[in-house]
Amino acid sequence: MMPSKEKAFALSLIIPREQAKKARQKLEDNGLFDPTYKLSLLEGGCVAIPVKQDSMETVSCLWPDHVLKYLSLPLSQKIRAKSSTPASKLTRELESFMHQRGISNELRREIPKKWERHQDLVIIPASSFVSIEWEKITNLWELVARCLSCQRLARHAPIANDNTRSSQVALLLGNNGLVIHTDNGIRYSYDVTKCMFSAGNITEKLRIASLDCTGETVVDLYAGIGYFTLPYLVHAGANHVHSCEWNPYALSALRQNLHDNGVLDRCTVHQGDCRLLNLPPVADRVNLGLIPSSEDGWPTAIRVLREKGGVLHIHSNVEESFASEDCTELNTEVTALRTENSSCLSGKDRLRHACRLWSSCTQEKILTLLHSIKGSRQWSVQQMHLEVIKSYAPHIVHVVLDLKCSPNDV
Repeated sequence: MMPSKEKAFALSLIIPREQAKKARQKLEDNGLFDPTYKLSLLEGGCVAIPVKQDSMETVSCLWPDHVLKYLSLPLSQKIRAKSSTPASKLTRELESFMHQRGISNELRREIPKKWERHQDLVIIPASSFVSIEWEKITNLWELVARCLSCQRLARHAPIANDNTRSSQVALLLGNNGLVIHTDNGIRYSYDVTKCMFSAGNITEKLRIASLDCTGETVVDLYAGIGYFTLPYLVHAGANHVHSCEWNPYALSALRQNLHDNGVLDRCTVHQGDCRLLNLPPVADRVNLGLIPSSEDGWPTAIRVLREKGGVLHIHSNVEESFASEDCTELNTEVTALRTENSSCLSGKDRLRHACRLWSSCTQEKILTLLHSIKGSRQWSVQQMHLEVIKSYAPHIVHVVLDLKCSPNDV
């Protein structure tokens, strides 16, 4: 007998053994046979032949005097070879329970095919198991955790639309959401139900880590749990970082991560709204790692920039449609970019065009702020680098502009 883990419930035609060969051939000829499963010999001399889930009415018409029922059948050899993955195991076991509890097959789409793992905690997508019908399965979360080989289980949710971009991940199984994530030798400790963590920012964290910031003072206006503060300190060699954050949960994680990575003595944490940050002009560079836009922090960034100038790392989401939006007080370069015929550009080229335009508009705005905040001195700005970090949504990319700001008389 096959082990139970290699069986699953299948719609089956129950037919006498002597009729089984012809019945299977007829089912195959009519596209009704389900090759996912093997035929199974039953007590009493009958055979269970697996048929496709949506063929019940047709099979009943062809064999009106025979029984159709759900039975646990062994998986075919081909399917067994594919069934060793956690996703296959989870789907197979849940389908068995679905048949037993009368849960609609349409809800198969809510069984996750991928997830995010942090040690013994797995976070499944927000669309997983959201229908109330799943409550028919007792100990559902324990079953899912067993299939995914984890002790704790949580479900993703969109980042809260609030000032602190709070996590809304919901813990489904377990007592806490505390995890430790290691990137490039840096340890990030945080609670997934309290703080946001974007694994997609790893390329930018690596880029920051590769910078030479020896002897520099950095101001990180949106520090979070230390996404960029820590690479500046651990790898880039910054002399000191001023980290500003107002989410109390992120602040707690930030302080813990500074301690755990041995750089607490080289960081000053400022709790509160970065727009109210009271620092003299000490920054050689300012990190503005907030999306969808960090523009509210630009005046602060310029105030804390050294009088000899420095570098701004400006994050933003850029939409493909940016090329058709209004942008006031444009210089000649921006006007030329705006009037380019982007309608003939396709896909990635339209996004690149929008990113170039956003960069030029941003440079113009920063230059205006420099003149108004830094007094009567004349300033210039220069794009050092424009990095596309990742796709944020269809037709939207997360970018960062490295902008060098210099007084003309230095």
